[in-house]
Amino acid sequence: MQEIELKFLVPESRLKGLMRQAKVKSSQVTQLAAYYYDTPDQQLAQAGIGLRIRKEGDTWVQTIKAGGDGLAARLEHNAVLDNEQVQDMLDNNELMPDLTLYKDTSIANAIADFKLKKLAKQLTRLYVTDVQRTTRSLIEDDNDDINNCLEVAYDYGEIVHGTDDTQREAIQEIEFELVSGELDFLFSTAKTWCKRYKLCLSTVTKAERGGLLINGRDHSPAVSANLSQLQVSKDSSMPAFVRAAVHNCLLQILPNSSAIVAGSTDVEHVLQLHTGIKRLLAALKSFADFSDEINPDWLPILQQTAVLLDDYRQLAHVVSHVEPLLQTYGAPAVDWATDIDAIKVTPFDAVRANDFQLTLLELIAFAMSDPSIEPKADHLAHDKLEKILSKEYEKCFESDNEPDESSDAELDSDDITDDDNQAEDRLSNHLTDLLYISEFSASLLRKKKTKKKTTRWLKRLKKAQIALEQHSADSRYQQCYELKSATDAHALYGAGWFTATLDHDYDPTAKHLAKFRDSSIFW
Repeated sequence: MQEIELKFLVPESRLKGLMRQAKVKSSQVTQLAAYYYDTPDQQLAQAGIGLRIRKEGDTWVQTIKAGGDGLAARLEHNAVLDNEQVQDMLDNNELMPDLTLYKDTSIANAIADFKLKKLAKQLTRLYVTDVQRTTRSLIEDDNDDINNCLEVAYDYGEIVHGTDDTQREAIQEIEFELVSGELDFLFSTAKTWCKRYKLCLSTVTKAERGGLLINGRDHSPAVSANLSQLQVSKDSSMPAFVRAAVHNCLLQILPNSSAIVAGSTDVEHVLQLHTGIKRLLAALKSFADFSDEINPDWLPILQQTAVLLDDYRQLAHVVSHVEPLLQTYGAPAVDWATDIDAIKVTPFDAVRANDFQLTLLELIAFAMSDPSIEPKADHLAHDKLEKILSKEYEKCFESDNEPDESSDAELDSDDITDDDNQAEDRLSNHLTDLLYISEFSASLLRKKKTKKKTTRWLKRLKKAQIALEQHSADSRYQQCYELKSATDAHALYGAGWFTATLDHDYDPTAKHLAKFRDSSIFW
């Protein structure tokens, strides 16, 4: 069966109010003791599979979860076990999952790559969870035709290391699982609770958190874009195509935003979240006409969040990467602590902001909704993409966006004006948008005879985009060190370094742009 649920972290300040809604007369409180299994090198976790045996009240249940859409849906198989057999195995410290249960089931394909007999011999108990679960059902009363019902479950407890019970991780989260009915009921209910209790979406499963605990890590690594997960074809309708693009962006956004609301200060999580939002903005703007369900209110919220993340990301990058690099060349250390502290909105604040969290919920609902019921469901995306790409391509070479190449040899940082910087930023943004929408569109427009041409064009575009983006970043770093030098003379080294870097890198950047401009388009 397929499990569809949304999980949220609960802020401490809202817990009492939330519990008043979760713990009503009709609610049930159950103690859940679960044992999680994997190979010592966590082969199941690497395949996105969670395997557990859990005591649910008086019943022992073996559960495996796998696959899914990466947003809110996962495959799940539950099997009720014989209590006496489980107790005998517990008495002998031999409790292990029975993998033969999955033959000829819906979960079989998810574990098809494993040799089950070999896997069974390798399985070991890695960690356990001890959770008190408070559940209640929510039913929509005003719909006679559809039985809309979902379960709200608040979990409070901890994850315990399988071989060292001194290592523990607290659990405090709430889940909304669709029992029956339509997705709209799940999302509308979740939005109401999210707005009222300032909940924050989390895609981190208990199995993933257990794996982090035994590996001594607080958060999973940052997730970058993965275009191999983009599910489009030449037959994709316009509504289906834009949903696939949004879905692909969310696969990058949600894991990174989940890490940040859980407390990560890793600049890589911030970078990848920022990149995911920029990709999403490019898709929503360029393919806005592909669906009537796209909410224009999403754009300003996403843009504001991207700006806030970028302000922090740039300064954090200076601290984590630029400063160590300069010091290897003999630069005196510059203390940026007060500058970091002066940032009014941290990534944690930006990501947990209620309007951003509600927007994420609406985007997930959009990505999971049925594209076939839209008015444009019979219009192929393929037929519109060439015009969209051509329009974005033309923006990249408008005269006011192009650097002045007439005096490349004499150009240095002193020659660059604010207008030049603004034009460079505009060109960088246009190249970035073109890259993202080209990556979304390439598989639909690429023909067998032009596959190499497409690959070469995308490669040249990416090189030009990276070069210009780096040049723009170096310009901002130069300004950053220049401003800092007013209060810390040590920053003069960095200001001079980036002035020289900008002079040195201008010609290579211009060459990458020229090479891209001279390439014939693939569509």
